[in-house]
Amino acid sequence: MFPADKKIKSYFPKQKLWGLIAYQPFWGLTIKGWLSMMLTLLAIAILVVINIHSFLAPVAPIEAEALVIEGWIGDDGIQGAIAEFQQQDYQILITVGTPLLRGAYLSEYKNFAQLSAATAIKLGFDPEKIAIIPIPPTKRDRTLASAIVVKKWLKENYPQINAINLYSKNVHSRRSWILYKKACNPEVNVGIIAHPPVDYDARSWWTSSEGFREITGEAIAYIYAKFFS
Repeated sequence: MFPADKKIKSYFPKQKLWGLIAYQPFWGLTIKGWLSMMLTLLAIAILVVINIHSFLAPVAPIEAEALVIEGWIGDDGIQGAIAEFQQQDYQILITVGTPLLRGAYLSEYKNFAQLSAATAIKLGFDPEKIAIIPIPPTKRDRTLASAIVVKKWLKENYPQINAINLYSKNVHSRRSWILYKKACNPEVNVGIIAHPPVDYDARSWWTSSEGFREITGEAIAYIYAKFFS
């Protein structure tokens, strides 16, 4: 028991404004504590900067019968996909793509699937081993829509194929991988191959405006794909 009413009051917080606010003592960081916290956050930030590119641009292929190209990846990406196909034991190369965003009225190719397939053939790839899968126009979640169409096409045309590798562009690859796995698993397993950047050095992406834009944009898009798509 407390010895007196006067001392009892000292154990309770001081209140004002009819008890709406109160003074309460609390623990706070010292200068040493603030410095330790800032150094810890700085170390975490450095680790993120160093490792985020390899995280967003994974190379994790699996043993697969089909190689799927995201048709918009560009000519250098198509060359990389052809090299990958020739080095492994794939049965078929699948080009996927939505309608062209520009120049469709001037081109004989109306979508990225046709354009990338024609490019691969021009580069010497066997047309008998190419499957073209155009994706209908869609305003959002184009990658997820593409993955759903690919899965349906495989089921109808190559039901024996239960594993694919997706060939995508640079730091877009992690996001595409998530969405393809979401659409295709568990019936079809999905590996990923990220085509390296040609506009900047991945090891020092923060020194390039192009690298900075791609990393920051895709990091935000990855969070959306991971948690909201």
